[in-house]
Amino acid sequence: MTQALDIDRLIADDSVHTIVCCGSGGVGKTTTAAAVAIRAAEQGRTVAVLTIDPARRLAQALGLAHLDNEPAPVESIDTSAGGSLDAMMLDMKRTFDEVVVRHADPGRAQQILENPFYQAVSSSFAGTQEYMAMERLGQLHAEQRDGRARWDLIVVDTPPSRSALDFLDAPKRLGSFLDGRFIRLMMSPAKAGGRAYLKVVSVGVNSVTAVMSKIVGGQFLKDAQTFVAALDTMFGGFRERAEQTYALLGDASTAFVVVATPERDALREASYFAGRLGEEGMPLAGLVVNRLQRTHVPSLKAGRAEVAAEAADELPARRGKGWQPTDTASLLSLHADLAATAARHEAAIGRFTAAHPTIPQVLVGAAAHDVNDIAQLREIGDELAG
Repeated sequence: MTQALDIDRLIADDSVHTIVCCGSGGVGKTTTAAAVAIRAAEQGRTVAVLTIDPARRLAQALGLAHLDNEPAPVESIDTSAGGSLDAMMLDMKRTFDEVVVRHADPGRAQQILENPFYQAVSSSFAGTQEYMAMERLGQLHAEQRDGRARWDLIVVDTPPSRSALDFLDAPKRLGSFLDGRFIRLMMSPAKAGGRAYLKVVSVGVNSVTAVMSKIVGGQFLKDAQTFVAALDTMFGGFRERAEQTYALLGDASTAFVVVATPERDALREASYFAGRLGEEGMPLAGLVVNRLQRTHVPSLKAGRAEVAAEAADELPARRGKGWQPTDTASLLSLHADLAATAARHEAAIGRFTAAHPTIPQVLVGAAAHDVNDIAQLREIGDELAG
């Protein structure tokens, strides 16, 4: 039998300082992260939750007017155990700007921040959101109050990527961009030591830029070259931060919680991600299977319910008002649909369990409504705790 994922034991472990909720997009990572954070705070831990989802309903559920890049205290939780909760939403552009300011001298930093090419890259480059989520995590861990860490637990909701693996690949992808042939080619003239070499390189670069100018525009290419020249001094800072991020994620103080829905594709993505975490030596706490369909009468299978619905539908209508055979048929048909979904979910979970028998799991039932307040987030926390 698969071991249960014990969320309460996880958040009670003082050696765990980071919980990363990860998985493919649309599986409920944000709600799971918020529910875990509230439960931890109400059990006495000082918690920060970093969410990526821009939906306003989460801020409203936490009792906040809005969320931004700065921590905001959540006042509506129970703090009788001595805990606290701050919530924030990643501002990708602002976080990238802070990286530039930290790793470049003031004059060079301002040059980069005002560069149109940088403004486009910092807002839309593939992998930037994932990388900046981890950058913000590093900033939060470094933040102190009264000579010690401001929070003893940080819960992270990873970006809603098409693939969960985008999250782990982001630092490497950004490094590949910085090391790319196009970037090195545009930097070569600035780095060339001899005039003869500079002339040869310039001929090559000019032939490339002439073609690219026709494609993307001369001003755009000029902005890109200016940006790359200014960025050269920051390359080491980016790589150093990526190494620190990976060291943090692989440390025993971090726990990954993979979130998936009980559907084939989502669980397949969770399976890939669990395997990747194992390859990278990163600590996996377990799997949350979210939005599981349950039925009130599990002994009544879908096929039997469909047969009974057809039989009830053929019964003659009764005179007068009240419950009719058609009502019974409709109820049985609804049950048949739910039972079929529940069976499909059970089979999908069974396949995952067979492939990963040692990964702890916890099942969270499908809700009939969106999460709108702290009380409903507590209910999800209760289900997460089994």
